[in-house]
Amino acid sequence: MKKFIFGIISISFVLGQTGYEIAKMVDEKPTPKDLSNKTKMVLTNSKGKSRTNAMVSKSTDGNKKQIIWFIEPKDDKGVAFLKIEHDDKDDEMRMWLPAFKKVRRISSKKKGDSFMGSDLSYEDLSSRELDENKYNRLDDEHVDEVDCYVLEIIPKPEAKSTYTKHISWIAKDGLYGVKEESYDKRGELKKKKSFTYQKLKNYYVIKKVFVEDVQKKHTTEVTFSDVQVDTGIDENLFQEKNLKRLPHN
Repeated sequence: MKKFIFGIISISFVLGQTGYEIAKMVDEKPTPKDLSNKTKMVLTNSKGKSRTNAMVSKSTDGNKKQIIWFIEPKDDKGVAFLKIEHDDKDDEMRMWLPAFKKVRRISSKKKGDSFMGSDLSYEDLSSRELDENKYNRLDDEHVDEVDCYVLEIIPKPEAKSTYTKHISWIAKDGLYGVKEESYDKRGELKKKKSFTYQKLKNYYVIKKVFVEDVQKKHTTEVTFSDVQVDTGIDENLFQEKNLKRLPHN
């Protein structure tokens, strides 16, 4: 009888989880100590014309520190991006532009700007602070046979977000994002995002991101290859001086 009662309590707890509790589970799930990959980013405009970038990315601390070097096309080779997220102050973001021989600092006021002409903004590249958003749990749904929690995520003023809300579908098994819709300051749908993950060393690691700006009719597909986790990336890598040093591989 005790086991049966405990089972009922467990089921009611799962069914009764709030949006915040689910978001907290996602926030606290294990992530790689560090991660490196090769990245291909394909931008396609409303006329169907595409442009492809190739990059090398390295990150640590749950992607709170990240450095990206552009390898292709030739006119973008050497461009590099550094991001360092902070809990108690604005995140640092810097871009090395070799053609101008200067490092451009990206202020929090520019976080809504496009990253290298893509449908990802600088804000999209940053982690969301758990307590800087409100979370409403919506009805669970299946997406391509994946059982998902559905959360409405509303940024608080301190988030300084360029969005008014996100609707996020999160896989119950794995707690990774399956898809998301993001809404602009007018409350209109701005972006649709879908995510594909792979499992490496018991982590769910992102494999592909597809973003559609429904207002501009422009898409960005980002594919990650040669993904490596927990290789012991040196924390000293994430410094401005290293933006100018293209990796050998």
